[in-house]
Amino acid sequence: MVKSDNQKATLIDHLARRMTWPRFFFMLGMTVFWTTIIFPFYWMVSSSFKTGAEIAGREPIFIPPKLRGDAYYELFEFSWAYIEYLGQHIAYRIFGDYTFIFESEVDHFNDFGVNVINSIMVAVPTALIAVVLAMLGAYAIARLKFRGKNFMLNSILMIYLFPGILLIIPLFAMLAQISRWVGVEIQDNLAILVLTYLAQTLPVALYMLANYFRTIPDEIEQAALIDGCTRLGVIWRITMPLAVPALVSVGIYTFMIAWNEFLYALVFLNDRFVFTMPIKVNVIFNNPSPRMQVVMAASVVMSLPVMFLFLVLERYLAEGLSAGGVKG
Repeated sequence: MVKSDNQKATLIDHLARRMTWPRFFFMLGMTVFWTTIIFPFYWMVSSSFKTGAEIAGREPIFIPPKLRGDAYYELFEFSWAYIEYLGQHIAYRIFGDYTFIFESEVDHFNDFGVNVINSIMVAVPTALIAVVLAMLGAYAIARLKFRGKNFMLNSILMIYLFPGILLIIPLFAMLAQISRWVGVEIQDNLAILVLTYLAQTLPVALYMLANYFRTIPDEIEQAALIDGCTRLGVIWRITMPLAVPALVSVGIYTFMIAWNEFLYALVFLNDRFVFTMPIKVNVIFNNPSPRMQVVMAASVVMSLPVMFLFLVLERYLAEGLSAGGVKG
């Protein structure tokens, strides 16, 4: 017993000698990181492989006893009745009339693949258009001289002084008025949803790229202009290759916003066949008999593309986020 106490005392003394304040704060930070970021994601992934009884049990199950893919199967499940209903829905959108409806037969089919495709159709165009428009606008702000340039750059950021819920009503009214002139329906229109996302993402994208373009030496572009290159040629051949980290950062930023956005999609989308993933996850969660393992599986599917982009493009993202931080 005395030997055991001596061993404990020796271990404590050894830890006390090795523990310094920097190491203590490092371990504290890592503990906070693991408990607030890594563990919730692990719990989401592990819960997607559990049964409803295991999730709702009194004792938490940290490691599923068996990896079950039932939640993912149910999430992407569909039937021939669902396909027939989808064909009738498309015919209704074109001809304006149903022949018969299988609504009661397809309510329990999630067919999450349709929602994944809808999110891709919204997020990818939003990111590409935002990068192109922000690149051209930021280059004009950084390189060209015109009256009111600084005022314009500062005023476009004022949109972020207001929460999105305050802007959605006037934006919806404006788009509804424009739709009457051009004959385009704004409800259940993914292209209109892309425009609303551009209104949210373009200001900060312009600001990020304008600061980055200022760090690129102007002499390189001037030499190209003297050699006969046009302004668009300078942007394509010189500025854009040098600004790849900032362009990637802006692309990921806009993609992530469009991929995860819920409020605007909830207002502009009413048709279940054009729901994006956040709306569909909310529908599954608010089902009268929710299946939490299916909700967790949908959350995992929704999280993986953004995580993959961050891991693959981490180097460009780190350089782009620090763009414009140091002038040189």
